[in-house]
Amino acid sequence: MNPTAAKIVLATQRGDSINRISDKIGTSYSWVYDWVERLVDKNIILNTDSDIRVRDYEMRRRYEEMMGTLYRRDEVSQEDAYVIPHFTGMEFAYTEIDAAYVWTNGGFQIARGHDDYPVFIEVHDRDVDRWIEFFERFGVDTTVGERPDAADVDRSVHYVLFPQAEDIDVEWVDGNPVIPLDDAISQMMETRPAYEPALEMIADEHGVDIDASHHDEMTAD
Repeated sequence: MNPTAAKIVLATQRGDSINRISDKIGTSYSWVYDWVERLVDKNIILNTDSDIRVRDYEMRRRYEEMMGTLYRRDEVSQEDAYVIPHFTGMEFAYTEIDAAYVWTNGGFQIARGHDDYPVFIEVHDRDVDRWIEFFERFGVDTTVGERPDAADVDRSVHYVLFPQAEDIDVEWVDGNPVIPLDDAISQMMETRPAYEPALEMIADEHGVDIDASHHDEMTAD
């Protein structure tokens, strides 16, 4: 019963490689590789030619109970705030402030701090109740569609869900599922002055001509 082993088992989805799992849980490849070997030896997961898969779902349930207990006892860190959603087994994508955060590789933050750290994610409309129930088991507050006042949540890290009736478009950046870059830029353009530093970073890092490709969405100077 080790937290690293638990994170690996909980975050693993079909199609995942060791490298993808390493990115998801923010742990070095070599350390994840070592634990995967141990978990395979214990028949808890399978390491196939194409991916890593969970084999023992009873152990997965026990790992979830253990991690839920740990997170209810201690404050969730900013780093773990981006690990916990992977434990649900449901599709999601970071959006809003977190789309900017992910696409700038963590280089841009706005309107949140250590005492109030909402995480913004798109989820399927059909899964909303399951997401809320899951976060309750981890002792974390959840709201739907709108960021709450800091005084209305019990802990610094909390989640804001944006339900989607249609398919969720997902791109992967350093182990983080995020809305496509063009959609993220369009969101930032709605309040461009606040996101100008992020837009500059994205233009430099991703070779995007922000002004040319999004001219119609620019706010007036």
